[in-house]
Amino acid sequence: MNGPVAYLVTALGCLIGVAGVVVAVVAVRKGRKAARPAAPADPFRDTDSDALHGDPRRLKPGDIVEIRRVSYAVRGSVHLNEGGWSWAEHLLDTVEGDKRWLSVEEDPDLELVLWTAEPAATITPGASTLDFAGRRYAAEESGQARFTATGSTGLDPSGTLRYHDYRAQGGERLSFEAYGQAGWEVARGEQLHRADVMVYPQAGPEAS
Repeated sequence: MNGPVAYLVTALGCLIGVAGVVVAVVAVRKGRKAARPAAPADPFRDTDSDALHGDPRRLKPGDIVEIRRVSYAVRGSVHLNEGGWSWAEHLLDTVEGDKRWLSVEEDPDLELVLWTAEPAATITPGASTLDFAGRRYAAEESGQARFTATGSTGLDPSGTLRYHDYRAQGGERLSFEAYGQAGWEVARGEQLHRADVMVYPQAGPEAS
């Protein structure tokens, strides 16, 4: 084999070797990407209820939600976050104009509470116990969260929320909320069973 031919054979062998290394590296990278573990799922999540009743975690403005055979339209939604902990509150409205709020939280189980505003209440939060409407409530938690609002809530698109939550024997709730620099708003809450709530998602830009 003469010099030029030997050079060409050697060069071709080098190119084939380099190509093999590149293919091997790409294969390893693809293999690592494919082997990346999926995000952990809650093994106790009630997927059967989500399939039968709809998923309240995915409520958005425009959806219809039925609570104990009363149908409400979701007028707006408020998503809150405090130190990495998040929950949502949805403004509901009937055709008669009856407005309620539905809070959706995982703590770690799904917790649904239907709230009724008490605009005539004169009590303020802070004490360890409060008496209201014939019930005694004990302080449960308080704090400040960031929020973002969508739809028709009457709130700014984003801001801060201060809150105090109380609970009575039997599970009835009493909540104080103050958005931004506004005064306290008082509401009584009733915890719902998962079967009490039926969600009817509506098509729209946020539908998935």
